[in-house]
Amino acid sequence: MYKTVPEAVAFARELIANSDSYANVDILICPPYTALHPVSEELKNSNVKLGAQNLHYEEEGAFTGEVSAAMIKSAGCDYVIVGHSERRQYFGETDSTVNKRLKRALVSGLLPIMCVGETLDQRKAGKTEQVVDAQIRLGLDGITLDDVKKITIAYEPVWAIGTGETATPEQADDVHRYIRQLIAVIYDKDVAENIRIQYGGSVKPNNARELLSRDDIDGALIGGASLKVDSFTDIIKIASSL
Repeated sequence: MYKTVPEAVAFARELIANSDSYANVDILICPPYTALHPVSEELKNSNVKLGAQNLHYEEEGAFTGEVSAAMIKSAGCDYVIVGHSERRQYFGETDSTVNKRLKRALVSGLLPIMCVGETLDQRKAGKTEQVVDAQIRLGLDGITLDDVKKITIAYEPVWAIGTGETATPEQADDVHRYIRQLIAVIYDKDVAENIRIQYGGSVKPNNARELLSRDDIDGALIGGASLKVDSFTDIIKIASSL
């Protein structure tokens, strides 16, 4: 919940000024709902894509304060984040509602980024794989082989979001590898090898290279460091160099 419309538009304008230099990297920004349409106008003819931070799972209806997939699409979005840990923590998001949101996004032509990850207590209890396994199996329940290829999975350990704490590259890569192996079991090896798995959790310019150079980490879901163009661009540069 950052950036007014003018602030978001200024950010987009500054970001795309040099974005063509990083054509080998997929760049996506997800501003607040209020800024989606004006930012989409700013991003036209650039290589930066637009996404929303959430969507409702119903097509339309009496759900005051919610935003539908059609609204998001009409505002210019190609992507949508689903099941972010803050949605789970503060707004009652469950694996069941994540699953419904994924299905709504897919049938509406949006590309979902599905977030999974454990709390600090769950990690300390040695339940990381158990938690992530359940979130992925329940989140992807009923998702077809063709549709899962359109989904990006973001592993974001809850204990490393907004805390300054970061999973070590080894810890992050271990969970990413586990997720890839799980996708191979649920679907097949080809899907597992090609699905994009991002790491999210206090990614910054000073740790991005070590994280992004790991075999099973395909990208980053960036929070605080994406609020300033300079730090976000620094991470993009690192990704491009890899």
